Amino acid sequence: MKRKKIQTAICLVAGTVLMSSCVGSFAMFNKLADWNKDATDSKFLNELIFIVISPAYAFAGLADILVLNSIEFWTGDNPMAKNIGKTKNVKGDDGLNYAVKYLENGYEITKPSGDVFYFTYNKEENNWYMSADGKETKLIHFNGDGSVKAFLNSGLTVDVTPDAVGVYQLRQVQEGTYYMASR
Repeated sequence: MKRKKIQTAICLVAGTVLMSSCVGSFAMFNKLADWNKDATDSKFLNELIFIVISPAYAFAGLADILVLNSIEFWTGDNPMAKNIGKTKNVKGDDGLNYAVKYLENGYEITKPSGDVFYFTYNKEENNWYMSADGKETKLIHFNGDGSVKAFLNSGLTVDVTPDAVGVYQLRQVQEGTYYMASR
């Protein structure tokens, strides 16, 4: 009788994990693949490494499917996707490299000149802020209806959708070429 209860519990837990439709970021598998691609400067050696460690890919994929993606689905965070404290060099539109450090609540960005500014997210307020030179500026507020309120340097606020149309409208307002029709 006790054995039957244990089997039922295991089936329920497995069913919950496997049928939760938790298509996640597959962070463990992707980190392994990214490492493998850059392991050496030779694509042939990287392929040889891939063949040798191919069981690790199976393990990483299985761990993502059964555990990590389920955690990501239910909590919104994948434990393997955490990059907190890591710094990445990102090439800007101006062609210069910026050092982007991942923080618990946003990013620390160091310009090539050495100046530092921050993009931080306030979860309680549902806002993104930019901080530079001791001054904090509200950038974006996420509205409850799926739209976002953008706070522009000119003092204007604009509600837009977080898609290509919203970005286009925001650019028009920023450039002063946005006109609204009214009855």
